[in-house]
Amino acid sequence: MFLTRFQINPARRGARKLLGSPQSMHAAVRAAFAAPEDHERDGVRTLWRLDAPTPTTVYLYITSPGRPDLTHLVEQAGWPTTDAWVTRDYGGLLDSLRPGQDWAFRLTANPVHSGRKTADSKETQRFGRLREEDQVNWLLSRAADRGFRIATQQDGRPNLRLHHSQTLNFKRGLANVTLATVTYDGILQIADAAAFRRALRGGIGHGKAYGCGLLTLAPAG
Repeated sequence: MFLTRFQINPARRGARKLLGSPQSMHAAVRAAFAAPEDHERDGVRTLWRLDAPTPTTVYLYITSPGRPDLTHLVEQAGWPTTDAWVTRDYGGLLDSLRPGQDWAFRLTANPVHSGRKTADSKETQRFGRLREEDQVNWLLSRAADRGFRIATQQDGRPNLRLHHSQTLNFKRGLANVTLATVTYDGILQIADAAAFRRALRGGIGHGKAYGCGLLTLAPAG
């Protein structure tokens, strides 16, 4: 498994198209893999996320079963005269995870709740959780099954910071798609290493094709 970071040049026209449409970005990420098994294998799927530490600095992060080739993204939305992208082996980190370890993390997710199925709908509709309290509770309620717990601060509140809460509207073919997303930063502790590895490989929540579900780690403290 691999972790890739690619810097997007938001001043380029192709970049603006990709940044404005999760469907277009999904297609661009999918095009980075010539073989289907490099994009998805049993228990491991390709996940991606956009991080924008400043208005002019945007990074695309990808975890994938196989090594991606992002030449087409460099030509369309990158910086052709600089280092194009960095790909590192992810397996070593996954193998090193142990219960009791503390990690800083970032996750962009699609926190939703399911409504009732209607006569006009073939599938149960999902509605975005828009209040911060509901978004926090959404993550807390899923942590245990995914092998981790959120650390608490001295005041007893979860060690979490929520930002970039937004509702995206875009086209998927002829259909209109609405996707509510939020980014979580915080500190977690691993409780079940095997379950946590599955969450890192497979993603958390819905909207994985559209930039949600990828949880990344950094040393805590």
